[in-house]
Amino acid sequence: MIFDIYKGKKVFLTGHTGFKGGWLALWLKSLGAEVLGYSLEPNTNPSMFTELKIDSQVKSVFGNILDREKLNQSMVDFQPDVVFHLAAQPIVRLSYAEPVMTYETNVIGTLNVLESARNCASVKAFVNVTTDKCYENKEIDRGYFEDEPMGGHDMYSSSKGCVEIMSSSYRRSFLTDSYAMATARAGNVIGGGDWAADRLVPDCIRYINENQPIEIRNPVAVRPWQHVLEPLSGYLLLGKVLLEQGQKCAEGFNFGPYDESVLTVAEVAKQVVENYEKGEVVVHKRDDLHEANLLMLNIDKAQKLLGWKPVFTAQEAIKTTVDWYKEFYNGNPNMLEFTFGQIQNYQNRIDYKGVKSETITSTIS
Repeated sequence: MIFDIYKGKKVFLTGHTGFKGGWLALWLKSLGAEVLGYSLEPNTNPSMFTELKIDSQVKSVFGNILDREKLNQSMVDFQPDVVFHLAAQPIVRLSYAEPVMTYETNVIGTLNVLESARNCASVKAFVNVTTDKCYENKEIDRGYFEDEPMGGHDMYSSSKGCVEIMSSSYRRSFLTDSYAMATARAGNVIGGGDWAADRLVPDCIRYINENQPIEIRNPVAVRPWQHVLEPLSGYLLLGKVLLEQGQKCAEGFNFGPYDESVLTVAEVAKQVVENYEKGEVVVHKRDDLHEANLLMLNIDKAQKLLGWKPVFTAQEAIKTTVDWYKEFYNGNPNMLEFTFGQIQNYQNRIDYKGVKSETITSTIS
């Protein structure tokens, strides 16, 4: 019942043709929200958006967040209550090849969405999704807190650090008497329906289904792995609080796993193979592109102020992910129904103690 606030609400969702955006679109649909997705057309084949026919579940506009006129008109015409901004260039290694596009999309594109929301009087809340990679990563053996310096070695990470700095400035400059906007930083997200290149689990699934050995570049790299529904539950909870409480939670929040779910690349690949009951993992020679070896998030703030907490262990996250792909590649004709089932099963396990408006108010005050 925690997300009942979305029933009947109008939600503007950028990036709905992507992996995380597709899952959020379906979750919002299941909650009774009226969703308008704004995004580029799917850029992978297969894609979750196409395979599950997500455009049959939510309204859809194909457009670029760099197209300010179309973006602004789409939002004003729809008159949303809340905005979830997920559209981005999200791949670290692609940012080396396409640095200008990465910065234009992630920084200027985000600014465009913020501006469109400011031009739309109906907007009351804005959840601005960035990444765990926004922090200046010194590869320390603890999780980063929300008030630590932004940065990033690669162009993707630094672009998201810029988004965090820009969002803080934008909030103080323009939003004191406008909508409430918070940023959300998640870890390495896994789940069914992701076919992007240069992501560990999609690469594992691709190799397995092509009967090829799974090649991994950096087996000892440590990441905060989490199922896609984990951060999405945090975004939904954050949106709820912004709608109910206004500016009181208009800050940055980490949504990561517990420490025991922080695994190496090799450990994740091995568990994918074990759950798929097929495949072989081999180490591939690394190239010269820099990728972090250690990155973790501290989630104390989200636990204390929002009452949010993870549901899955890393093992459950990997199994749930592999189950989705096995169903898909075994030809399940009802993948949309199966996906809604995974959402419902996850939601049934949510137990956010004390997450009521008065509790949040007293905690923050």
